[in-house]
Amino acid sequence: MIAQHETIHSSNGRSFRIASAVPADVPELHALIAGLADYERLTDICVATQHDLEQALFGEVRCAEALIARVDANHQEAAGFALFFHTYSTFLGRRSLWLEDLFVRPEYRRGGLGRQFLHALAALAVERKCGRFEWAVLDWNTPAIQFYESLGASLLPDWRIARVTGDALPRLAAGGRPSTTNPRNQNA
Repeated sequence: MIAQHETIHSSNGRSFRIASAVPADVPELHALIAGLADYERLTDICVATQHDLEQALFGEVRCAEALIARVDANHQEAAGFALFFHTYSTFLGRRSLWLEDLFVRPEYRRGGLGRQFLHALAALAVERKCGRFEWAVLDWNTPAIQFYESLGASLLPDWRIARVTGDALPRLAAGGRPSTTNPRNQNA
């Protein structure tokens, strides 16, 4: 796992500490998630509570992990986070690391922190013998797409994410056909 207080020196002269999130980080992680929802123009569907996040990361049945970056050695301000979990590839016969969210506060962008998060997660995927490391990016987020491609990531043009959520999920579970609803609600 990521060493606690691993200091990363950025290209803009700042330093950051990337560490595995701990329960005390939940309020800041929750605030960072709200910042991400605002950036992605999805605040209307961001309904997760701090309790939801705490249960996902540290509850009895954990389903995700997170890294958090703090500014400089003497500050506790959170600069960004990465939330991830494992999936499984039947074709590879190995688990994969899925990056659900990566967010760096605007004032800390362009200093290499996003790159350091991706390096840390790739190293974790290698350490855990994952067959691949994957994430999704919104098609309008050209700066992120260019950044990911500069790191060697490939965008998969033939794949689309299928999602059932909201009222459509229990209808499908009951054997009914989900109705077509507001496509905006399918983004989260």
